[in-house]
Amino acid sequence: MMRTDNRNKAWNEIKTNDSWAIFKIMGEFVNGYEKLSQIGPCVSIFGSARTKPDMKYYQLAEKVAKKIVDNGYGVITGGGPGIMEAGNKGAHLAGGTSVGLNIDLPFEQHDNPYIDNDKSLDFDYFFVRKVMFVKYSQGFVVMPGGFGTLDELFEAITLIQTHKIDKFPIILVGTEFWGGLVEWIRKTLLDSFQNINEADIDLVQVVDTEDEVIEILDKFYDEYNLSPNF
Repeated sequence: MMRTDNRNKAWNEIKTNDSWAIFKIMGEFVNGYEKLSQIGPCVSIFGSARTKPDMKYYQLAEKVAKKIVDNGYGVITGGGPGIMEAGNKGAHLAGGTSVGLNIDLPFEQHDNPYIDNDKSLDFDYFFVRKVMFVKYSQGFVVMPGGFGTLDELFEAITLIQTHKIDKFPIILVGTEFWGGLVEWIRKTLLDSFQNINEADIDLVQVVDTEDEVIEILDKFYDEYNLSPNF
């Protein structure tokens, strides 16, 4: 009986803490909306935190970021090392807006030195952070990465596919990395199981150079206005 009472007491404490957590979540949303609504048109760059500066995709991400800034956009990243650092570095060196949306993690995440001082935001909740990426990005440039990168990629695809947000460019950089995934999506999800529509394949595009990234962005925004996505 005592064990049951202790379990019920612990459960009630959890429910109370859940209720108070709402205010912390609201605070993250309010802070994010207030700061990011001021940054202007930006493109998010995603990729692995484990990519080192001497690796080709770090260097390519830096070139992509510079090209993005040269064409009138700012850059948003997850604020950490690896590809995120490369994106912020390229934006910083090109004299453009460099935003970092940092997340508190038990490993590998620390903010990089190339984020603008007034544009570094810290989050405890992944889902709040992802809302900020989706709302204030005019496009997603997705470099090779791990589970976190895939999570952010498929979140955006799903929201666009289900018409929860307006369409924006999702650009996968690196055919050698993404080609197998795109082939699996087409052959398995579409052809074998009909779990998606033919048009869903066109929600992502695969490229290999910074010039191709800019070509896709410019072509898209020749037709559509630059604005928050929802």
